[in-house]
Amino acid sequence: MSKNPSITNRNREILHSIVRSYIDTGEPVASHAISRRRRDGLSAASIRNVMADLCEEGYLAQPHTSSGRIPTEKAFRSYVQTLARARILAEELHRLRSELDPLSTLEARVEHSSHMLTEMTRSVGIAAAIPTSSQILEQIELIALADNRVLMVVVTQDHMVRNRIIAVDEPVSQDELHSIRNYINRNFGGWALSRVHQELRQRLEQESAAYDALLKKLTLLYAKGLLDVGLLPEIHMEGASYLVGLDLHLTREKLRELFRTLEEKKRILYLLERFLEQPAGDISIQIGLAEAHPSLSELSLIGISIALAGGLSAKIAVIGPMRMNYEKVISAVVHMGQAFQGRPV
Repeated sequence: MSKNPSITNRNREILHSIVRSYIDTGEPVASHAISRRRRDGLSAASIRNVMADLCEEGYLAQPHTSSGRIPTEKAFRSYVQTLARARILAEELHRLRSELDPLSTLEARVEHSSHMLTEMTRSVGIAAAIPTSSQILEQIELIALADNRVLMVVVTQDHMVRNRIIAVDEPVSQDELHSIRNYINRNFGGWALSRVHQELRQRLEQESAAYDALLKKLTLLYAKGLLDVGLLPEIHMEGASYLVGLDLHLTREKLRELFRTLEEKKRILYLLERFLEQPAGDISIQIGLAEAHPSLSELSLIGISIALAGGLSAKIAVIGPMRMNYEKVISAVVHMGQAFQGRPV
C-alpha cells in the first residue's frame, strides 16, 4: 500500500502515535500525552499545531472544544498501511492445526475456526467455505426410504457432505440404489461436479439408455434431482456479543439493527466477497463497513482468502471495532488461515 503523500513523515509519526494511544485507551488523545512519549523533546504546543493540521486534513476529529483528538477512518487507513504481514509462528500454527485436524467434516472445521478466531481476538470471528462447480466428487450414497423417497448423500473431496431427500414416481429398491451408487462412484469419482452432470446428461440421452434397466432407474433419479446438491456456502460467525460493551455511538435501535445485519448470512457473504478481494493468501483490511450497511460504519474487517483443493475457496475474517488491536487480529487471521488450509510453514 502506498503512503499518503499529503502529510510529512513527522506528522505521520505523530498521527500513528495518536492512533495507537486511542486503540489502547479508547479516550481522546491529548497533545501532552504524545509529547511525553517522544524522545525528540517536541513540545505539547508543537504537537497541538500538528494536531490542528491533521484535523484540517481529515485525519483527526475533536469531540469537544476542550478535549483531545480522536482518529477518523482516514487515520486508521493510514495506520494500517504501516503494519507488516504477521510472521508465522510454528508453535501457534501447530496449536491451531492440532484442534482442526481431528475434525472430519468441512462444516465442523468452519464452525470451530470461527470459534477459535473469536477466542483469540475477542471480536466477531467468521469462517466460510464457498463451493464452486469445480468441486470434486468423492462418492455418493443412496438409501431407500418409505413413500418412494431416496436419501442422497454426496461427499466431495474437500470432505463437504450434503444430504438431500428426493421423491420418485415409482419404487426403487435398495439393491437398485446400490447398483446406481456403484455406477456413479466407479465412473465419476474424482470428476468435477459440473463435468459429472454434463456427462450423465449425454449418456442418459442416448437411445441405449432406454433399454438398460440400470440407466432407466438412473434416469428416473436424475430427473428428480440426483446430484443436484446446490452450491450453498458454509458460513459460521461467532462473537457478536463482544460488540455490546463497545462505545460504538449507537442508539439501542441502531444496536439492534447492527445485530440483525450480522445475523443475515447473505450480508456476511457480501462482506467477505466485497472486501476480501486480495489474491489468495494476502491479508485484506477494510476500515469502516458502511458501504455494506450503515449500521456497520464503525466496524472494520480483517480477512484472508484461501484456495483449497477440490474447488473450494475459504475466507477467514474478523469484524471488530475500528480501534481494534490490528497487529493481534492480523496475526490471528493469518495463523487461522494457514491452519485451515493445512499448508506447511
